[in-house]
Amino acid sequence: VQLQASGGGLVQAGGSLRLSCAASGRTFSDYAMGWFRQAPGKDREFVAGISRSGLSTQNGDSAKGRFTISRDNAENTVYLQMNSLKPEDTAIYYCAARSGVVSANGYAYNYWGQGTKVTVSS
Repeated sequence: VQLQASGGGLVQAGGSLRLSCAASGRTFSDYAMGWFRQAPGKDREFVAGISRSGLSTQNGDSAKGRFTISRDNAENTVYLQMNSLKPEDTAIYYCAARSGVVSANGYAYNYWGQGTKVTVSS
């Protein structure tokens, strides 16, 4: 499956962004989806994940209370709504897909998008 992330940009602290990840090539609903991020000099971090049906979600510590993951299987797209953004949210955000259930382990994902850059200014 091919993944194309978009929606990143520059936003002031306290603002919001909505990331999108469009999938193609395979049956989208066969895959659990995840969002990860990597800031300069830091390890990749799990942000949020969603089950194949969209009924189950899992949030990383950074996302709790601020970010919401959702998906539209008819549109082959997964979203990450990010609110109350902080400068420490600055990173490249990646979407990923895997067969099976949601995982917070990036190594469990088979397919990755190219990333979209989010910069939060103070």
